[in-house]
Amino acid sequence: MSLYKKPLLFNQLLRGRDLETQDLGASISQYLELIIFTRFGEHRFKPDFGCEIWELDFELIVSESTWEEKLRQSLLKSITTHEQRIYDVSLDVRIKEVNKFYPLRNVSEIKKSVEIVVKGKIQQTGETYMFSTSLYLNPLST
Repeated sequence: MSLYKKPLLFNQLLRGRDLETQDLGASISQYLELIIFTRFGEHRFKPDFGCEIWELDFELIVSESTWEEKLRQSLLKSITTHEQRIYDVSLDVRIKEVNKFYPLRNVSEIKKSVEIVVKGKIQQTGETYMFSTSLYLNPLST
């Protein structure tokens, strides 16, 4: 089975070339990104596909540890439900402060970001799998 790399460049097909493929680990990573970046209800045929980060992003964070745990539980449920190619999944979610410097304006801003680390084993091979990403909070962006 071929695992196609996104974005799909259909003009390649029109030129008689095959679409670009990728390995299993990269395919799983792309799917995890899709879960993270999809709001619940956004996928018409799978309303439970996605994660809660889009509802939590503008929520006042009173307790960072409670917020992190809510997001961790939401992601864990979505990943174990929708990404069947990995098992023994564990997640780490951490809010961090990041100092961003904008040299053109000579301005420094402290922003909050959430770091997400997913670990598991690949169903097909038993190999250890790891994925990580960071997102800025308020407003959420990459």
